[in-house]
Amino acid sequence: MSGGIDALALREEDVTKMLSASTHLGTENANFQMEQYVFKRRADGPHIINLRRTWEKLLLAARAIAAIEYPSEVYVISSRSFGQRAVLKFAAHTGATAIAGRFTPGAFTNQIQAAFREPRLLVVTDPATDKQPITEASYVNIPVIAFCNTDSPLRFVDIAIPCNTKAPHSIGLMWWLLAREVLRLRGMIPREGRWDVVVDLFFYRDPEEAEKEEQAAKEIAAPPPVKTEADYTHAAENWSDPPAAAEASWDNEGAAAAAAPGVAPAAAAATAAEPAFAASATQDWATASEWTVPTPAASAAPAEPGTNWGGNTQW
Repeated sequence: MSGGIDALALREEDVTKMLSASTHLGTENANFQMEQYVFKRRADGPHIINLRRTWEKLLLAARAIAAIEYPSEVYVISSRSFGQRAVLKFAAHTGATAIAGRFTPGAFTNQIQAAFREPRLLVVTDPATDKQPITEASYVNIPVIAFCNTDSPLRFVDIAIPCNTKAPHSIGLMWWLLAREVLRLRGMIPREGRWDVVVDLFFYRDPEEAEKEEQAAKEIAAPPPVKTEADYTHAAENWSDPPAAAEASWDNEGAAAAAAPGVAPAAAAATAAEPAFAASATQDWATASEWTVPTPAASAAPAEPGTNWGGNTQW
């Protein structure tokens, strides 16, 4: 084997990345056109993709992209949220034009609208979700490269790269590998050695989790407040103050209670001194005479019917 072909061979570190990202795992269904890329079927249902065929199609797609004279005429599309970050990073590193999000119908066929474009090559993340741009590309003879799962339709797809399009890490890894190979073919990065761009930048990130991580990073990076000599002096003065203010506040509360309107001075003094009632230890509570209700005087005249007692008529 010559040295040039040997340099394009699949390496162990790339296979390890693919296995870690579950790139080899397909779905339980298989399109009849994708059966040629299936290695075997697992006992629990999913099909296993042949990673050697995946690498061969990746190299073919990279050669097709590198052959375009103007990189901006290569359009990379992803309507799924899992691939939007990846296509934006791919476009930033290779100079391609990214369409992340909803694709405007008629962008490749309707010359009247402002969003009309004339790309030379189209790269889509999933033929099932990016059906509209693939259909319009077939009308104007635009070649299409697509990442395809085992159940993806291959209608109007010229180069199919078999991989797992359901896992976010698999999508990010495939776009990263494609960008690295395009840059290698263009001579922008050496083939031997590592690419300084990490694959994590191509992975999908949940906006809420990303915001929480950024907030936590800011809290960790923020330096603690530095105390000055004035702060320590002020704290020492507060601790050295006598508790006279607290005693004065209690005295003021007692004086205010004694001077409250409607309270007799003697009663206020008794209340401030000690409780008014104190049971004697020698007092016999069982004495019946102390509990006897006094009877009215014998000289008191009997009440007559109709007598007004306090304004109320009795009987």
